[in-house]
Amino acid sequence: VPGQRIRISNLAARTHSTPSLSNVKVSTIPKKSFNGTRLKPDKSSHITQRKWLWPAQGKILQQFTTREGSNGIEISGKEGSLVRASASGKVVYAGSGLRGYGNLLILKHDHEFLSAYAHNQRLLVKENDTIAAGVAIAEMGRKHTGRPRLHFEIRKNGKPVDPLNYLPARIGD
Repeated sequence: VPGQRIRISNLAARTHSTPSLSNVKVSTIPKKSFNGTRLKPDKSSHITQRKWLWPAQGKILQQFTTREGSNGIEISGKEGSLVRASASGKVVYAGSGLRGYGNLLILKHDHEFLSAYAHNQRLLVKENDTIAAGVAIAEMGRKHTGRPRLHFEIRKNGKPVDPLNYLPARIGD
């Protein structure tokens, strides 16, 4: 029962026999000693139990909006710098067939979450690869003719969500 302390005598070591139940003592700790130690469910646990990582180290150039083609954040960087998987998953798309995303990677993390990495110069993984969080998956490229950047999205049940609600806080952001 929660709140009970169990003590088992180590008679077997002294007598070379198995202790009987008469050697087991159970004492109840008063309930008041547990005040304030009861674990409460983490309210953020409905978001995700997964630990998300930053896919690139640059500054945020554009915040999340729900505008067409802008369903994520834009992260600055140097052309050719490594883009890393934000969480473990399987590559479900690797290519340039979606207009406005350039070289795009989509990782499926579970039945609920996907992450997308757009405007890559070069893809380092292919479809059906299983990727661990933090592994290099692409090299950063340019959006159209602009400066180097990564467009990063997290989708929950197919709908874009603000990645900043999932990524760990960084100093200066």
